[in-house]
Amino acid sequence: MTWLLLLPLALVAGMAAPTQFAINSQLRQVVGGPVLAAALSFLIGTVVLIAATALVRRSVPELGSITGAPWWMYLGGFLGAFYVVASVILTPRLGAATTIGLFLAGQVVASIGIDHFGWFGVPIQQATIPRILGALLIVVGVAIVQRF
Repeated sequence: MTWLLLLPLALVAGMAAPTQFAINSQLRQVVGGPVLAAALSFLIGTVVLIAATALVRRSVPELGSITGAPWWMYLGGFLGAFYVVASVILTPRLGAATTIGLFLAGQVVASIGIDHFGWFGVPIQQATIPRILGALLIVVGVAIVQRF
């Protein structure tokens, strides 16, 4: 039952990425640069997330739990900003399919490393030959998408 709910969510979230890339690439042309386009995208996303948090939590989190987190836990915002700016720069040059394919290949390679070493508190899953071959197939798929 859980997979029946999670699979559509994952697919829709995956479809959101190339859509966001294409929209932000057009926004870049209107506002005059990739960093400002990404900043505006994040600003809107921040407003939406604050509103959603207010609806879900109905309370303000304690400041101690926020300030007590290890420094590396705040890298998510930096990495998200890098991801969005990179997408705004790459999508008009490479196209949405190639950009997403390269991002996906990078995500799978990094994910295998994170899983294998258990970085950031993720449960350890060995980097087996089938998992590595799967990552290589994604890279081959990207090459095929780019070439044809």
